[in-house]
Amino acid sequence: MPDILQRLRECVPEDTDLQLPPPCYEDMGAEAISYDEEAEVLVVRLPVRERYQNPLRLMQGGYIAAAIDNTLGPLSFLVAPPSVTTQMSTQYLRPVPPSVDYIDVEGRVAERAGRQLFLEATVRLPNGKTAARAQATCRIRG
Repeated sequence: MPDILQRLRECVPEDTDLQLPPPCYEDMGAEAISYDEEAEVLVVRLPVRERYQNPLRLMQGGYIAAAIDNTLGPLSFLVAPPSVTTQMSTQYLRPVPPSVDYIDVEGRVAERAGRQLFLEATVRLPNGKTAARAQATCRIRG
């Protein structure tokens, strides 16, 4: 598999100060595990850390949303750099318990329309069950 982070860095114009991967991606310990260029699908694995827990000791929804954004953001750069997220909606289907070591977020391009990308994401637990889904819109800059 080609180095996905290197491909992301190659998407950044030389005359800009964009930082790829961004600090939030690195802080969450995100790891791109696959990218299908033809299907426009990126899968990122993120560890489930104790500091991400809410009072019920489940992964807090904001961290799940950040995991999704840390997948859809890089995907948008891989398919249409540079681009920015303008809207994201998340549906939580089941909790991410502390017994889970990681989540996988699969992001995909659902549609392109002019200068917009419509993206979808699915958050999966290690057992394959879906924990959350999201839809996002990105505007292609330039």
